[in-house]
Amino acid sequence: MNPTPSTTHTVHTSGGGIDRNLSLVRDEISDTTAAVDGQEMADLADLLGQGRRVFVAGAGRSGLVLRMAAMRLMHLGMTVHVAGATTTPAIGPGDLLLVASGSGTTQGVLRSAETAQRVGARIAAFTATPESPLAKLADSLVIIPAAQKTDHGSGLSRQYSGSLFEQVLFLLTEAIFQSLWDSTDEPAEKLWVRHANLE
Repeated sequence: MNPTPSTTHTVHTSGGGIDRNLSLVRDEISDTTAAVDGQEMADLADLLGQGRRVFVAGAGRSGLVLRMAAMRLMHLGMTVHVAGATTTPAIGPGDLLLVASGSGTTQGVLRSAETAQRVGARIAAFTATPESPLAKLADSLVIIPAAQKTDHGSGLSRQYSGSLFEQVLFLLTEAIFQSLWDSTDEPAEKLWVRHANLE
């Protein structure tokens, strides 16, 4: 038996609500990406290219973005693992942990970073909070100036929860992938050979 929804939502497009909100999202993303420090991005990309193996760890929607980034790094021929997967090996010296947390206090992400530091791996992090515990652990840090998911009264974004952080995180990881790819002479056809074929 299907539960009866307690609330129904009717979207009225005649007043331009969808167009207005699309513009809102686009403008917030544009303003926030423009405020990201390009040198922080370049430093993180350099560190990413030096890792023996790359491990990614994130929770919720940020974690999903990092999984997408892991796929793209794999397409470049890098050895990439997602923390928590059943086949993920132990991280060790010479490896890189790539993490993201808007607050910089997400417990699972923080524990992963602490473990990485303890065994001699390096840490590259995205956060909205430069004074956070995660930021202090990072060897390379990119600050995304977006509202945290619990900051409902912030003037940084009109979007719900951590949406802006996650949207910008996706674009930044795509830009890093593109930059790493630009540094190779591999055509798209070579990357495509590495694409999953068991789907």
